[in-house]
Amino acid sequence: MEEKKTVLSCIQPTGDMHFGNYFGAVQNWVHLQDTYDCYYGVVDYHAMTMPYNPKKLRSNTWDLIINLMSAGVDPKNLFIQSMVPEHAELSWIFNCFCSFGQLTRMTQFKDKSSQSNQSSEDGFIAAGLLTYPILQAADILVYRADFVPVGKDQEQHLELSRNIAQRFNNQMGKEYFKLPECLFTETPKVMSPADPTRKMSKSAGEKHAISIFADPDRIRKQIKSAVTDTGESSGEMSPGVANLFSLLKASNEMDSYNSLMEDYKKGSLKYSELKEVVAEALVKVSDPFREKRAKLVANKKDVKYQIKQASIRIRGRAQETLREVKELAGLLNAKM
Repeated sequence: MEEKKTVLSCIQPTGDMHFGNYFGAVQNWVHLQDTYDCYYGVVDYHAMTMPYNPKKLRSNTWDLIINLMSAGVDPKNLFIQSMVPEHAELSWIFNCFCSFGQLTRMTQFKDKSSQSNQSSEDGFIAAGLLTYPILQAADILVYRADFVPVGKDQEQHLELSRNIAQRFNNQMGKEYFKLPECLFTETPKVMSPADPTRKMSKSAGEKHAISIFADPDRIRKQIKSAVTDTGESSGEMSPGVANLFSLLKASNEMDSYNSLMEDYKKGSLKYSELKEVVAEALVKVSDPFREKRAKLVANKKDVKYQIKQASIRIRGRAQETLREVKELAGLLNAKM
């Protein structure tokens, strides 16, 4: 029997899960579980690179775990990064196999350092903001992942992981790390209902994101107020209308999608009807998530036990990798 390939994907604990998160990543995570050996991490170390509140970080971490389980992620595939310290130890080793120049060229460092400088009174920019791509490489390589599901905007980070793995292999004289590959899947780029020129994100304000656990009336209200035409006519579908169609397609309501698209092409589409259909499609998607989440919240103690046990089991694989890496790198392993 052929051994399953390994998939690794991680997400930061940054609050409630919206439809952009679900359609853009989590839905794919759920589907991948049927084919691959999956490791899904809630990366709380990464959330420390920007100013944060410790109590909120801990709370957000458990909230995200519950949200992921509610959306269909198997708890046995979930781990919390800070429960697997091998990520941080391997990250230090990888610091010595990555150049300073490579890190300064990372586009996300440029963007986030600018944000951090603006949000901090003393202009403080954490060194972790520069080096977190190395920790990201450790996240991937500690599990010897074959594939990493990524969007086009994340290719640069995976390429750095491949560069680090190759440099390590070359210096050790052994092809120890496999070079992880991008796993491109068809995932929609969900835009803000309030501003369809920007990605859906809660950090931009509540009106820019629709929670997958929101009350049905709240979902209907947000879709009803979604921007459609901006008043400019270019002969192409406006970003707002395109976003509504994208949400409908992502909800797998293809009959409605095809019917309303025909109306659009004929010039007879009523935006009010499109919004109503999209709203009901999103409510239909969210209903089972909301119900499952209520049950998990009521049994939070059991959820924590499951995730701690999963993290211990998953840590076993990370420990094996780190032990072998230290042997290759001339470092000492403690004998217990």
